[in-house]
Amino acid sequence: MAQAPELSVVCRSCGSEVSPYVTECPYCGHRIRKRAPKLEREGDEIRVRETRRDRRRRRRRERAAERSAAVALGTRPIATGLTLLAGGILLVLGRAVPFTLSELGAIVGPVGSEAWRYVTAPFVYDDLGALLITGLAIWIFGSAIERRLGSLATATLIVATGALGSLAAGAVYSAGITDTLVVAGGNAIALGLLGACLMIWRGEAKQAFGEPLETIGIAVAAAVLLLLPLFEVGADPVAGIVGALVGLAMGAVAARRFDASAG
Repeated sequence: MAQAPELSVVCRSCGSEVSPYVTECPYCGHRIRKRAPKLEREGDEIRVRETRRDRRRRRRRERAAERSAAVALGTRPIATGLTLLAGGILLVLGRAVPFTLSELGAIVGPVGSEAWRYVTAPFVYDDLGALLITGLAIWIFGSAIERRLGSLATATLIVATGALGSLAAGAVYSAGITDTLVVAGGNAIALGLLGACLMIWRGEAKQAFGEPLETIGIAVAAAVLLLLPLFEVGADPVAGIVGALVGLAMGAVAARRFDASAG
């Protein structure tokens, strides 16, 4: 008795796994191929006949998966851990000495010539609650990104989302749109890492199954981080939104890299 082939085709539109024999996705109706594939027998198994182009694509996907697995095994969340460690050290230092938020490197009012505050402000926390909330999001999404892209790329993403978010908050204040300017904490970093993770997961879903995309969990995390400015003074809403946009953009670039290596 011939064995049925495994379901190994992923719809690029909805990410569902469908039969290799269909031409349209039964879940969303997306056109998968122009015509039904040709079949061939190999021993007792019937499978889809591969063209040379299909074989090249499959081998590239396999090599890309092997490289991703090697990175995942060899990469520890160093950049993510150092980000949380810096926030914890500055929080303890501020309480022990004590130091004010401004003295620790946060943005309180116009920055002036101290442009370095745009980089340091996202690592300064006003209280433990803010560190726990944003730190949990940073650890979940940051470690997931670091397993895929490595520590250097993750560190670049962390600094870019935090600094550009702080810079945007300062620009809005300088334009007279807001009356106060206080930027402290990694809300922009957390939202940026969330956005980057979302784009990378979507890119992976087009080629193969990666980690399950928990839509409800991501929506809850995004809602908590977006609402944090209502309860935390240093969590500037402008910085958070811009950090999320930067993360989405950088995540889209990384996702296209996965597409190129796989196809």
